[in-house]
Parts: sequence; C-alpha cells; structure tokens
Amino acid sequence: MLIVDIQLPDIEELRKLVDLGQERGYLIIAEVATALEEVEISKEQVEDFHAYLVEHGIEIHESEGRIAASAVGGEKVEIDLTVEPSLDSLRLYLREIGRVPLLTAGMEIDLAKRIEKGDMRAKRQMIEANLRLVVSIAKGYLGRGLAFLDLIQEGSLGLVRAVEKFDYRKGFKFSTYATWWIRQAVTRAIADKARTIRIPVHMVEKLNKVVHTERQLVQRLGREPLVEEIAALVDMTADEVRDILKMSQMPISLEKPIGEEDDASFGDLVEDVASPSPYHIATTTLRREDVERALSTLPKREREVIELRFGLNGQKPRTLE
Repeated sequence: MLIVDIQLPDIEELRKLVDLGQERGYLIIAEVATALEEVEISKEQVEDFHAYLVEHGIEIHESEGRIAASAVGGEKVEIDLTVEPSLDSLRLYLREIGRVPLLTAGMEIDLAKRIEKGDMRAKRQMIEANLRLVVSIAKGYLGRGLAFLDLIQEGSLGLVRAVEKFDYRKGFKFSTYATWWIRQAVTRAIADKARTIRIPVHMVEKLNKVVHTERQLVQRLGREPLVEEIAALVDMTADEVRDILKMSQMPISLEKPIGEEDDASFGDLVEDVASPSPYHIATTTLRREDVERALSTLPKREREVIELRFGLNGQKPRTLE
C-alpha cells in the first residue's frame, strides 16, 4: 500500500538522491546510507523519505559488488576483506550469514505481522536475514577507531531496534528503514567508544559535516581550503570550524613504541617546552662562571655590594639604601 501526499524533507542531499533514483529507477542501499550519514535528519524525516521513494516507484537494491547474494539461500556471500586483516572469526561469521536466505517483500510483511503478535522466532528470522545489510553499512565506517567486528556488533543492535520499530503498513522495504537505525547505532558507538577522549554525539555530527565539506572543497579547488571557506558552507563561524577540526585530532600515548626494534617511546622525541633547553642551561652556566670569576677579582666589600644589589647567589635584589 502506497502513501500519498508525502513531502520530501527539504534537504539538498536527499533531493539529489531522489533525482538519481528517478533517473535510473532504483537506488543502492549504500547510496542511501551515505546520504543519510551526511545530513542531520530525524527518524520521522527518514520515514517520510522512505515513503516518498515508495510513492514515486524508486526501488532500493542491495549493494553492488561488495556484498552479492541471491534472493534465495544457497549462494555464497562475497565480501572484500582486504580492508582489514582477515580473521578466522570474521570469516566464520560472514560464512554463516551468507547461508541465510534473503526475504521477499511479502515475506517481510508476513514476518512483521508475526512479530507484532510477539513471535520471537519471526523476529530472529527477520534479524538474521538482514545481517548482510549490517555488514555492508559497517564497512563504510572502517578506519574510524573501531574494529570491523565491533562495528558489526553495534550495527546489529541497531538492526534489532529496527525490527522492533518497523511498521509494514507504511509501504516501504524493511532494508531501507533499517538503514537509519543501523547507521545511528554505529555512529553513536564510534562517538562513545572509538576515541580516548569522548566527543558528544551532536559534536560528532558537526565534525562529520565539516570534514565532509573540507573533502569536497579539496576536490573542487585542488588545494586545501581555508577555514573561512569551510565555515561559509557549513553555516558556522571560522572559530567554530577551527575548534571542530582540532577535535578530529587523535591523541597518541607518550609510551607508544617507535623505531624498528621498538627500543624507544614517542615521549622520547617530544620536546618539553616547560623545561629549559640544553643550550639555555649551558649558556646560563658559562655566564654564571664568568660573573663569579670577575667578582673574585674585587675586594670583599665591593663584591658583597654587587651581589646584594643585583640579587646574585639566589638573593633578592636590594637598593643601595
């Protein structure tokens, strides 16, 4: 059943995605996930967006190339693992989820109806049939501080929430609806767990927006953009952009081993700006010795006057009075 009179959220990225979908008749789940990642959007707006796609006949297809699976069980799931060292546990997990058959739209509706009645077996089946989607989305967040398996685990929690919240009456496919929940779970986990110093979720969204804009400007201008150029596009002040870019810097432990044989630590190479440099210490020592040598040639009374007047030998400077 289609929903009529649905208004598309007034967001440029989503409008571009709709234009692409109308041009070729379909969208890829990864494209939808990327677009949703780049914008600040509520769950209600996500639902309106999905309903709008359904109303205008834009289908959502599985990711092409990265994860290939048949609509029925039995075919192998192919996933590129070169982005991260292959782990036996990861390969085993991917092999297991590849054996689970995908669901047709009719099967999704049937399972959703059973889930509403409290059928836990139907809930489990819906979750297992969509774990490929979790893997597909999780791969887009590699290199942000969490291991691949951790990203999959967090995304799976989002998938569970999507299964619990899914309303088949609104007419859109479950996979497009679940994309938002999975993405939210993964991005929140990255914000909470990926950094030594935690960044609030709302600041992570701003950080992603600034970094994404910076990359776009690099491609467009062919150089590193000025802070003012970034600020003009993200509706922030230049100072706010500078502060946000500082947040993107990752802390490094001073005890981190370095060198071919790990025989030194990072802290050995960091300058201690609070301590005087060896050059300053040597210069000060030589000057003190020269002063002491010169004072030793004076009569005792004159030497004491100079020492008291200029505060030598650790004393406070005094007036002649």
